[in-house]
Amino acid sequence: MLNKITDRLGNTLYVQIWEKRIRVTDIDSGKIFDESPLVALEPGKGRRISVAAVGNRAASVSGKSIEVVNPFSHPRSLIRDFAAAEKLLQHIFRKLCGDTLFTPSPIVVLQPMEKTQGGLTAIEMRAFRELVLGAGAREALVYQGEALTRHTFDYQKIKAKSAGEGKAATEGAGQSVQWFLVLLWIGLIALMVVFGGGQ
Repeated sequence: MLNKITDRLGNTLYVQIWEKRIRVTDIDSGKIFDESPLVALEPGKGRRISVAAVGNRAASVSGKSIEVVNPFSHPRSLIRDFAAAEKLLQHIFRKLCGDTLFTPSPIVVLQPMEKTQGGLTAIEMRAFRELVLGAGAREALVYQGEALTRHTFDYQKIKAKSAGEGKAATEGAGQSVQWFLVLLWIGLIALMVVFGGGQ
């Protein structure tokens, strides 16, 4: 019962990531964060790192100990710095959803908008999902396909598609293992024939 109430009250966020841009849309309210994916980090007490600014403001923050990072800028992948990306998303989620003790965690759909040639690997899918969960989402989906708008966004369809892709990936992995075992048995039989025939 409590989960159903929380689901109705919580925000649904659609996160689109490019190397030089991040766009997060609150599907229900229409609020949008659309800026450069920069995060200015500064050391706090002990080993703690705090966020001085995010987005376009981060580029203009200055200070001796402040480091400005683009966690999505890498030649091969959209994740360069997992910890910085997590802090950036946390900050954006709080900005769009509010930051009170009673603010429900959002449902988040993340879509990488580039560097997806050939589709995302299972490792990339898991990394993006864990990134979103670590940033405070209560449920996270990684979406691949045409860019969505508030009007074409359908969470249940995205969830069903994601479940189908996960099932297909699992079945594909299972079939690969089965073929490997068949080939292994054939190889063992061939060795037994070769060495058994020589005696």
